[in-house]
Amino acid sequence: MPVVIVLEGAAPDRFTVTVSPLAELAASLHVLTEHTHHTEHAPWAEQTTRDAPPAFRAGLRRFAPLWTALRWRGFYPGLDAPLPDLTTDRFAELTAHTCASGYRGFDFGRVLHDATQAAALRRAAYGLPEPHPALAEDLLRDPEQLRTDILAFLDLCRRVFFADLWATTEPALTRAAHLVRQRFADEGPEAALLSLSPSSARPAGPSRVVFDKVHHAVISPARSPILLIPTRYGAPHLLVKDEPGLAPVVHFPVDAPEIGVTLARSRMLALTDPRRVRLCRLIARQAMTTADLADRLSMTRPQVSRHLRALRDLGLVHVERNGRYVHYGLDLAAVERIGRDVATALQY
Repeated sequence: MPVVIVLEGAAPDRFTVTVSPLAELAASLHVLTEHTHHTEHAPWAEQTTRDAPPAFRAGLRRFAPLWTALRWRGFYPGLDAPLPDLTTDRFAELTAHTCASGYRGFDFGRVLHDATQAAALRRAAYGLPEPHPALAEDLLRDPEQLRTDILAFLDLCRRVFFADLWATTEPALTRAAHLVRQRFADEGPEAALLSLSPSSARPAGPSRVVFDKVHHAVISPARSPILLIPTRYGAPHLLVKDEPGLAPVVHFPVDAPEIGVTLARSRMLALTDPRRVRLCRLIARQAMTTADLADRLSMTRPQVSRHLRALRDLGLVHVERNGRYVHYGLDLAAVERIGRDVATALQY
């Protein structure tokens, strides 16, 4: 299910690259809650949580739906007003979507006044694990108290860990934003957007860029300008925020993974063929020629060549030339990375 960014008619000024401390706070809170998915930050996450006061750990549990599966729009620029000044109904609408972990198929514009919308929120939230249902009930019972509690927790985050984290992270994000702006200027929107993800593609036909995501959206910068925000703690995730009535946001990792979901899947499938597995077992021990492999595997040389070509195209085989002989060896490092690459690509 792709996210399609249609570039036809989109002038350069329809793309804004900026840094956002609130967006990075959301990314860091996601790591603190889901640190097993972000092994590079796991030691930091475990220590930060362990050393934090009980009120912080309680807030991390209570408000987790705001930064786990569906990132709360309150963390991103482009709102109608700053968080404290949003109307109660608008605050409730955006928060209800997060409690339900979805924007498509839900209308929560009058969730505080319409019993049907409130019932839909409860059904969706109770179909998810805690604390989604509890947060939905807090919202329906007293939205202003919930807003006060959320803002107090965000201020607590600043004092507990985020002020220090932002001081060290902001320079890297500023450099990344500058590089992306430069790419927009030098190479154009298409190349700049493609560089953000290994799971991006440029299909034939009208100018557009496609991101391989688990939800579907069609975004036209000609109609609504796009905000692009780099993240360090959000890696490997690339998020596309596309809520009705708000400017779309692409929250992209500073260091995009090298492997997209398509390549990771292809590598796994390549090793499901029994003949290919036997071939890999032979060249895992030592590099061999096509003739040697054909003899040992009772296959023709063209058959062996086709398997080797497929493995080489996927980056699983390396080639050594020794005079008139060509030896093929298995790239063990690439094979060892398959599991990690799949996990990264699925999160991306």
